[in-house]
Amino acid sequence: MPEKTTSVQIVLPQHCNGYVKPRLFGGQIMAWIDIIGAVAARRYTKSAVTTVCIDNLSFLEPAYLNDTVVQEAEVIWTGHTSLEVKVDSYVEHLDGSRMRVNRAYVVFVALDDNDRPKPVPTFTPRTDAEKREFAAAQERRKQRVGK
Repeated sequence: MPEKTTSVQIVLPQHCNGYVKPRLFGGQIMAWIDIIGAVAARRYTKSAVTTVCIDNLSFLEPAYLNDTVVQEAEVIWTGHTSLEVKVDSYVEHLDGSRMRVNRAYVVFVALDDNDRPKPVPTFTPRTDAEKREFAAAQERRKQRVGK
């Protein structure tokens, strides 16, 4: 399995809505997901990538102003020119404990120097957890393409 790509952000006022207890905008965390997912995909393919879709995006818990948000991305499936990256987002508390606030599955296509799709290295799941994620990604792909 490729290494996890990790990103850390502190939720600042410009990332929040105007509620009494300011919460992180969903669109902001989506932008961070797209960035870290693309970094993981670029590292795996050693090429430029473009986002095809966010296949599944679940908001589980809120993140608030001044929270530390840690995101971890990893490639979980590859096709011929596409790949799926799982991104988990956590609020990390000052004691180091984490609470998952978000999970997303993002599909990318690798691009050659002419911005055309190019083949990606094959991902072979090894652990039981990787095999479950791989199978679930295959099922999501079937639903996306209608096969």
